[in-house]
Amino acid sequence: MTCLKRTESGTIVEAAGTPPAPQQKALILQRAFLGLDKCNACVGTSICKKLFKDQIRFDWWMSPDTTLPLAEKQSFPGNLTDDSLSWRPVVLSFLSSPRLHSSSDRSICRSVGRQGPCSIEAVLRVTPRFQSLNQSHLLLPHIVKGLAPPLLRCPSQRLLDRVVRRYAEVVDVGSVQMKHFSERDKLRLLYTLAVNQQPLILQMFPGTEGWPFPRYQGSCGRLMVWASSRPLWGLYGSSREFVQRVDVAYQLLHITQGLGHNSLGFLLYYTRLGEDMFGLQDDQRVFITDASSIGVIDLEQGFPPDRPSQTGSDGDIFSCLGQGTSPCHRSPPCSSVRPTQSLTLLCTALLPRLLLTERGAQTTRLPMEGEAEAGRLARNVPLLLGVCADPSQPDWRIMAAVGSLMDLLKPMRPCNPHYTYRYPECRYNQDY
Repeated sequence: MTCLKRTESGTIVEAAGTPPAPQQKALILQRAFLGLDKCNACVGTSICKKLFKDQIRFDWWMSPDTTLPLAEKQSFPGNLTDDSLSWRPVVLSFLSSPRLHSSSDRSICRSVGRQGPCSIEAVLRVTPRFQSLNQSHLLLPHIVKGLAPPLLRCPSQRLLDRVVRRYAEVVDVGSVQMKHFSERDKLRLLYTLAVNQQPLILQMFPGTEGWPFPRYQGSCGRLMVWASSRPLWGLYGSSREFVQRVDVAYQLLHITQGLGHNSLGFLLYYTRLGEDMFGLQDDQRVFITDASSIGVIDLEQGFPPDRPSQTGSDGDIFSCLGQGTSPCHRSPPCSSVRPTQSLTLLCTALLPRLLLTERGAQTTRLPMEGEAEAGRLARNVPLLLGVCADPSQPDWRIMAAVGSLMDLLKPMRPCNPHYTYRYPECRYNQDY
């Protein structure tokens, strides 16, 4: 008979003298790897069944041993199936790296004077911020005030209602009232809001409704799963892929414009840009694969004035979760976000790498392929990118440069079966 004991953190393990069987040891490792031993300070459990039924596969999960993946490794490529016959690629990612999770967990314990391990959930449950959420049937702006993710920089009630209504980690979704949320559900939502907004953005603005985000598959512990794509950096510097880079550049501009002008009345904007923020699907469609740095402003309700939190929760232990021991980054005020901020970041960080190739230390030019269109691009693109990337330019001038750039790129996009996201419509409709 196996003897069990409970640790200080609340985790049940086998007592000394009764080493676990290999299968049980693997299960304990897997649960610790997923962060299930720290729930409900986690994302959720909606995809745990698929993991433990071997319907999601990735290298470490298939053959777990005593050596866990690197402490800095946050994401893993994998495959998911619904019928055990057809598999599709997915990304499995932690809310933050294992090292940062460990650092945050230690900070939570130190906040109550514990130098060693403690029950993370128990500490978070007694905080004023969670108590305020637990006593409310709505997710209110003052409850999320001071949390680090850019989604919550300018929270309106309409935006927070959408967070709750689209939250897929509860059984009964679709209501802005949280009467069907248990304490466990509320803690998971608050923890996710504090650490990483990625799973929430994918749920709030799904690709099935035309948004440029991959499909959210679910979560298990502190691991979340979404549809995979190919990174854009594979296109850089190859003249052979020039027409594809033109197509990607046009899509990026079109996506960025759409984030700022949509029927929902939300302005989605970039707070930073990196090479891994976008990806390509098999049909050559561009998606925003990393939504953790997307800010949202409600253009209909605006945002609440910057006033002290009514609950005194601003600056509490939730404020900097996922950022380790480094000083907590404070975002600029909402009023500092320009309508052209995303376009300027795009023209500075990504478009030059797609449309220009470096020749020498100071010279940038477009790869030439002997086409008249390429000649026009070579003359005009560097000038237009220069205007677009210059934050000292007025918004109207930046938008005019972007419009001219899109007009130049549009007729050069390829129209063939390889680009299934717009083929064969591109043969009959110039809008494609």
